Amino acid sequence: MTASLTTSSRRHAAPALLATAMAIGLLLAQPALAERADRDKPMVLEADNASYDDVKQIYTLTGNVVLTKGTMILKSDAAELRTDPEGYQFAVATAKAGKQAYIRQKREGVDEYIDGWGDRIEYDGKQELSKLIGNARMARLQGAKMLDEIRGAVLTYDSRKEFYTAAGGSDNTSAANPSGRVRAVLSPRQNPNAQGSGSGSPLDLKPAPAPANKP
Repeated sequence: MTASLTTSSRRHAAPALLATAMAIGLLLAQPALAERADRDKPMVLEADNASYDDVKQIYTLTGNVVLTKGTMILKSDAAELRTDPEGYQFAVATAKAGKQAYIRQKREGVDEYIDGWGDRIEYDGKQELSKLIGNARMARLQGAKMLDEIRGAVLTYDSRKEFYTAAGGSDNTSAANPSGRVRAVLSPRQNPNAQGSGSGSPLDLKPAPAPANKP
């Protein structure tokens, strides 16, 4: 059985969806100690068009897609969301040519966010992994201030352990970086005893595994 839903704009969203959005807004205003509870929050879907395959447990979304789970927000032009038998959600988000999918997640215990962009974003709700593919970029933000930034062909962020891997390649080439190598800008570690220091520790960067040598 396949169910379809089409919404013309967010202004005409169902009252229940608007109430959920208001609840999410209140959640974002709460202290950072609540972020670990994100995994227990429902996934809220918004899109101009949606179809649902009840047998395969798959939503297909197009047009101004927004997926929200607690403080995690994923935006794209199109997305496919699947729920496994255990209730975990898995999403694949893509963008039109010249645009990128976007994801934002709050760090635990500090007033910081991780913002990410990629031509394609794969979200694994079971392992709490976000994989950014194609001209990928991630930034650690404190308010509007960027603390760290990294670019690569593929970036994988583990929000549970707070570390990420980065791999270069042809999908990361540009006029300023023709080799496609991984590039990062890291802010100096702040003195934790300094007054007004509200930032957390830099993210743990681990290199992507090297490809196995072929015989």
